[in-house]
Amino acid sequence: MSMTLTKLPTWHEGETFIQEKLGVKERMAAVGQRVVRDFMPDQHRDFYAQLPFIVLSSVDQAGDAWATFVEGQPRFMSSPSPVVLNILANRDPSDPASEGMADGLPIGLLGIEMQTRRRNRMNGFVSTIEGGFRVDVDQSFGNCPRYIQLRDFAFERQPGRPFQGKVEELPVLDDQARTIIQEADAFFVASYVDREDRRQVDVSHRGGNAGFVRIGDDGVLTIPDFDGNLFFATLGNILLNGKAGLLFVDFATGDVLQMTGKAEIIFDSPEIAAFQGAERFWTFKPTRIIRRRNALALRWAFQKDGWSPSSLMTGSWSQAVDRLRATELATSWRPMTVTAIVDESATIKSFHLQPGDGAGLLPHRAGQHLPIRVKLPDEEKPVIRTYTLSVAPSDAIYRISVKRDGRVSQFLHDNAAVGDVIEARAPAGGFGIDAHATRPAVLLAGGIGITPLLAMLRHVVYEGLRKQRVRSVTLLYASRTKAERPFDKEIADLIGATKGAVRLIRVLSDTTDAEEGRDYDAAGRIDMAMLTRFLPFNDYDFYLCGPAQFTQDLYDGLRALNIADDRIQAEAFGPSSLIRTGQPTPAVVPSALQPSEKPVPVVFTNSLKEARWTSGSGTLLELAEARGLEPEFSCREGNCGTCRTKLVKGAVAYVKQPTAKIDADEVLLCCAVPAEQEGGLQLAV
Repeated sequence: MSMTLTKLPTWHEGETFIQEKLGVKERMAAVGQRVVRDFMPDQHRDFYAQLPFIVLSSVDQAGDAWATFVEGQPRFMSSPSPVVLNILANRDPSDPASEGMADGLPIGLLGIEMQTRRRNRMNGFVSTIEGGFRVDVDQSFGNCPRYIQLRDFAFERQPGRPFQGKVEELPVLDDQARTIIQEADAFFVASYVDREDRRQVDVSHRGGNAGFVRIGDDGVLTIPDFDGNLFFATLGNILLNGKAGLLFVDFATGDVLQMTGKAEIIFDSPEIAAFQGAERFWTFKPTRIIRRRNALALRWAFQKDGWSPSSLMTGSWSQAVDRLRATELATSWRPMTVTAIVDESATIKSFHLQPGDGAGLLPHRAGQHLPIRVKLPDEEKPVIRTYTLSVAPSDAIYRISVKRDGRVSQFLHDNAAVGDVIEARAPAGGFGIDAHATRPAVLLAGGIGITPLLAMLRHVVYEGLRKQRVRSVTLLYASRTKAERPFDKEIADLIGATKGAVRLIRVLSDTTDAEEGRDYDAAGRIDMAMLTRFLPFNDYDFYLCGPAQFTQDLYDGLRALNIADDRIQAEAFGPSSLIRTGQPTPAVVPSALQPSEKPVPVVFTNSLKEARWTSGSGTLLELAEARGLEPEFSCREGNCGTCRTKLVKGAVAYVKQPTAKIDADEVLLCCAVPAEQEGGLQLAV
């Protein structure tokens, strides 16, 4: 077959729409010119020849897309030239994909070697040859190995024999069909697009954890779309014509379930945020369903430890449901069961927490803290404290790492046991890191200040591995002694996973019984001289956490070197609050209102008590306490958000600008006072 094809842009409008939506259109324009070819490189030609099957997609006369497997003994495919692939296999009239394989029609091909995770794609035009058919190349490109589970193949019988079984056309998905889909960790999707002078047909692989495809009560399938190569060939096609064909294979029995139908992309949904690893969703509503039992001669066996690391980094529908349920409880105190207690160092213990109320964990941002409520033996009412979470959002647990320091911390160290219940509220705080930023990050930790920075490091590594680009990070971590330093192995494992993207400098102020190079990298304290010694000249984002003086000294030193204020982030609750010298950052809450200079009547509506605020009354928290009330609080600095209270009526001003984020109808009692106003103030206390 000989065709003269118009030279088309690499990407069509559907693909570029999604690329532009993600801000990668220009980058992918250059990538496309480099990797999408109108011929097969020799490596691809040799690869196809060694395969025992190929995934094929076609479009029937009604315009419906279908995907199927074409089998043969290795070498049943060959490439006599870079623009031709010969396939010695007969079209199967029982296969709905065969209708779209007539001479001159476009088809898509996916060569995939599940035992090695290699795969390449090609689309072109089909024509008959002796003993089979050939495909003339339109586009050819490689694919990454992600989300492919390792499976070894074997033939159950000789391939190529005509299918003798029953072709079942299902009106709806029956229980057996649903089982294949619900247990699948992989499937294949056919799609196509009509361009200037021709149709281009594509077929791709989708993988994830078993059960990653959800079937709704209405039979509609919902599929999370994970991070990939940014080509968006499948989704771009769906965006333009709304059609797709899905193929599910039972690798143990050779049964195939083929469907064609309507597809739609979902770019924004609360479920997307709740499903770990999902970038977007797409849905599929089948209009025709074909099942052919024992249709394939091949069988596949799952390899030991065969799960793709990329698949294991994704979530599940049950986890997403739990997370959505957790959002409904975000303002409530929830029971958390202590599931593990780990001695991290001589002075620090970690407490692993899981919900005890049947709902899931509310995903947090790396760097946030967790308000907890603990009943001490000598206290009538629970005491509230906030501890930083030392895990990433992807870790599927809450973990607080607590230094023995203070009444609550000592109580946890001495009394908490696995199985105990600790109440906690939703994570809070604005300290965080963008794992996908390109500027190198420098994390500066002093003592227990490692906890939010460890969470950030875990997040950066997880997202970097998931996205295949780990942000460059340098962690300088100061501890008094080696025995008091936690997380040595955990940090070493994270660094090992990044293959050089993360660098660690361990600092000890007391080097007794420690060996330089083995146990620490520098003696003394982290100061500007040490930063100058270890940090090559570059443009960095800085993240600081530690004792108040540690944090302030480093901040002041960085500002003295003209590091922009907005390049320096710091843990901002409790005693480590910073005095900043840069441009003021936008207020978290409106600051235009001024404190009242006159007395203001205040009604605490929940307790049905009244008070009269004057300039000598202090904050609204202090006023409530003077009236005998006990509103919840922790930091008393406006940073943790524990004292947030609903504003029923009136207006407040802030004597200290808070950093905790609150809604428009809320106030932070610990740093608010009545504003100038007519009438009184009403608070839900």
